[in-house]
Amino acid sequence: MKNNTTAVSVRTRFIYSVLAIMTIMLSIGENTMAQTNATTVVKNIVLVHGGFVDGSGWQRVYNILKKDGYTVTIVQNPTITLPDDVAVTKRAIATQNGPVILVGHSYGGAVITEAGNDPKVAGLVYITAFALDKGESVSSLLKNPPPGAPVPPILPPVDGFLMLDRAKFPVSFAGDVSHEEAAFMADSQVPWGLNALGGTISEPAWKAKPCWYLVTTEDRMIPPDAQRQMAKRAGATTVEVKGSHSVYLSQPQAVAHIIEKAATVALVAAKEGATSAAAD
Repeated sequence: MKNNTTAVSVRTRFIYSVLAIMTIMLSIGENTMAQTNATTVVKNIVLVHGGFVDGSGWQRVYNILKKDGYTVTIVQNPTITLPDDVAVTKRAIATQNGPVILVGHSYGGAVITEAGNDPKVAGLVYITAFALDKGESVSSLLKNPPPGAPVPPILPPVDGFLMLDRAKFPVSFAGDVSHEEAAFMADSQVPWGLNALGGTISEPAWKAKPCWYLVTTEDRMIPPDAQRQMAKRAGATTVEVKGSHSVYLSQPQAVAHIIEKAATVALVAAKEGATSAAAD
């Protein structure tokens, strides 16, 4: 009887020991997975605005990203020359404490295409933006729109700067934004320098970095077909929404969603891309 009791006690202690070891191993595994997930999510987002507007338009997207735990920096690029705007953006990138998702709207796409070569940039997100190739400029693309595409109501230059026709601004730039807000945007336009439009890309970052593209199907500034062509050429993961050129104002949740998707997978995508390139 005593021997049976002893045997049961030994078995019990053994079972408890095994359970304890399994619990420790599961805990280590969960911690490791949590740490891995934490280290593969990019937490720094840098937003770059386009022509005719300034960085304040990003506020709704900014609020969502901040609420979701991201560090967000908004670049106030002067839109006078492309090299200056790239330099301003690179200064913003330099202040980040880790990898960066670089986001550009409209002309901001040209800026991030050049500035995105910075080693801190893990991925690029184009929001109805110019994803230019080497030697291209915004000006060169505007001169050759797809057949039947709407023509942006850009007025003749004054002192080397462009503006949009105020009366036509709401329909062309902000078709799904309230009339009051669109009117304010028209009246608070930032002049866009001809040298910014004419600035050419030396080396497109999307050739080496993973990228995402949000196509707006009701856009009257950059034709949707032109957006699709640029996205395809860049090998971008593409999402389409029914929206105007001001989608970052009218649908901030959709814009924030594609940015957060990029932040979640950019580092893994970059690693896989590097492995594939090495294999080739």
